[in-house]
Amino acid sequence: MKLNFPTILTLFRVILIPFFIIAFYLPFTWAPLVTTAIFFIASVTDWFDGYLARKWNQSTPFGAFLDPVADKVMVVAALALVMEYQHSFWVTLPSIIMISREIIISALREWMAEIGSRNKVAVSWLGKVKTASQMLALGGLLWRYNVLMEIAGIIFLYVAAILTVWSMLQYLKAAKNNLLDENNT
Repeated sequence: MKLNFPTILTLFRVILIPFFIIAFYLPFTWAPLVTTAIFFIASVTDWFDGYLARKWNQSTPFGAFLDPVADKVMVVAALALVMEYQHSFWVTLPSIIMISREIIISALREWMAEIGSRNKVAVSWLGKVKTASQMLALGGLLWRYNVLMEIAGIIFLYVAAILTVWSMLQYLKAAKNNLLDENNT
């Protein structure tokens, strides 16, 4: 397996995950800022690895597999840390909705790929807007600079949760005929 720069960026994102979690638990006043900085770096590398892989025509099967895994593990870890810190129904509910959606859509994409219809559940513009809202929410809730930032983070968390459900329904609608076709078992 030959590693190219986009795949190295994805691997770097995976390597950042334990450091992100450790930074969150550090007993220092600057820990939330460092945690958020690591999350921001991971988010930027997420955008760059996909962009560079397409621009330089360096997409690989390993990179295509690892990229969504790295994204989902980082986001689920961030949601879990935020839920633990906030210890609030108002944060836990949208977080669980988002985690559940990721599991459902990952399973749907895997199944659609298995039957040769993966392109019906490709990432949409709505998914990209959802991701941007999710990153803003998590950035604010991880940093916790002040109450206003936390409130904005919670608002973006709900925007992301609404977009999460909306995009999930779009994916399920796109896959509806395949899901209901008894010949696809």
